Amino acid sequence: MNAYVNQYQNNQILSASPEQILIMLYDGSIRFCRQAIHAMDTGQRIVQAEKISRTMAIVCEFANTLNHEVGGEIATDLDALYGFMTRELTRANLQNDRKALETVEDLLTGLRSTWVEAIEINRGSTQLIANTEPAAKQVAASF
Repeated sequence: MNAYVNQYQNNQILSASPEQILIMLYDGSIRFCRQAIHAMDTGQRIVQAEKISRTMAIVCEFANTLNHEVGGEIATDLDALYGFMTRELTRANLQNDRKALETVEDLLTGLRSTWVEAIEINRGSTQLIANTEPAAKQVAASF
């Protein structure tokens, strides 16, 4: 059964748009962060370290894929935020600090919501452009 689940998940990823992959990564990082909090609460230090490490890997990937030439100030701000999250995750693991994990979870959740909203706005403007192209062609043809 696991092989079928893995194949399904692989197919989802391979057929996903870049926007969908971004949201999947945010979902994964939030899930791993929550699992780290649970592991911390139940005293499972090895699981806690593993889940923090997975969260950190995704956050580091977010930082590594920023395009500062295109993103400008937003990319710089996100880079600083991802750096802060990495430091908080390290502190959470070293000092067994639940509040640091909660801070990272809140930031990731907020960023995910912002990206979802930006994607929806972008889709709307893309559809608006696509919907107005035939009308623009008709107007141009009438001249």
